[in-house]
Amino acid sequence: MSISYSQPLSKGFQRMKKALFQPFDITKWFRIGFTAWLAGLTECNGGSSGNNSSGNFNNLDKFFDFPQTAWNWLTDNPLWANLILVGVVFLIIIVSVIIWVSARGKFMFLHNVVHDNSEISKPWHDYRKEGNSLFWFDFVFGWIAFAVFMLIAAHCFVTAKDLYYGDFTKPEIFLSILQMVLLFIGYIIIFGYIGLFEKDFVIPIMYKHRIGVLRAWSKFLALLGRKLFTFLLYGLFIFVLGIAVAIGIIFFALVTCCIGLLLIAIPYIGAVVLLPVSYTFRAFSIEFLAQFGDDFDLLPKDELGLLVDTPEE
Repeated sequence: MSISYSQPLSKGFQRMKKALFQPFDITKWFRIGFTAWLAGLTECNGGSSGNNSSGNFNNLDKFFDFPQTAWNWLTDNPLWANLILVGVVFLIIIVSVIIWVSARGKFMFLHNVVHDNSEISKPWHDYRKEGNSLFWFDFVFGWIAFAVFMLIAAHCFVTAKDLYYGDFTKPEIFLSILQMVLLFIGYIIIFGYIGLFEKDFVIPIMYKHRIGVLRAWSKFLALLGRKLFTFLLYGLFIFVLGIAVAIGIIFFALVTCCIGLLLIAIPYIGAVVLLPVSYTFRAFSIEFLAQFGDDFDLLPKDELGLLVDTPEE
């Protein structure tokens, strides 16, 4: 069986054009955009900024002493320590609610892409069971990812501190820095692939078979075991597409004198503006998955009339 990457992308793009532009319906845009926004609540879309450092040793001393300094401050200020603890608990509750809403939103958005409609209430209720299953998996997986990140960060902090205060040769310093960089790269690749596979394949399998997240992962892992290289290439393909989209957004921001960028930065409005992109990516993933047989095919192609050259038998 020959697996294509360009053909599913082309089909996904055609589905997006038919759903959003043939005809153009602003109400439909805002309704589907709302489900896309809910689905993307847990995705990282923010930027980062940096500050110039003086580079003197005194700053590094303060940096490496910060954990002990912070601990001493907390023990000396129990009231503030308790307030911070309450704030952390409150933050965990807020994040948990966001994860729960987003889990349900992923099925809402998928449902609208599959059936070319703009329903909100119906898929919210119909996929309650699947959404809750996904929420618990994402909740646990998120804590595991956070714990692994903190372990890597702690290891890198201790290693950097040893390098700073110790007496090491340049090759030893280089190897230690290389190890830290590779750890973070490995973390990003592994957890990035897990998140990608869940969003693009596990959730569609849950949607099609109306099953829980663990059973869906089991079905996908069986397929992954047979087509590992194919799905690894899929991840690279998505990465390249993401770079192309980022370049397009930058160009859009320049053409609109950054007004477009401001719109994209506004919650919900940004999801509406970028709906053609998110819709195409969502349609692409399920078109790609459909190549592996009827057990993974979600799309009622006859409803959209996209395959006019291949009439239904």
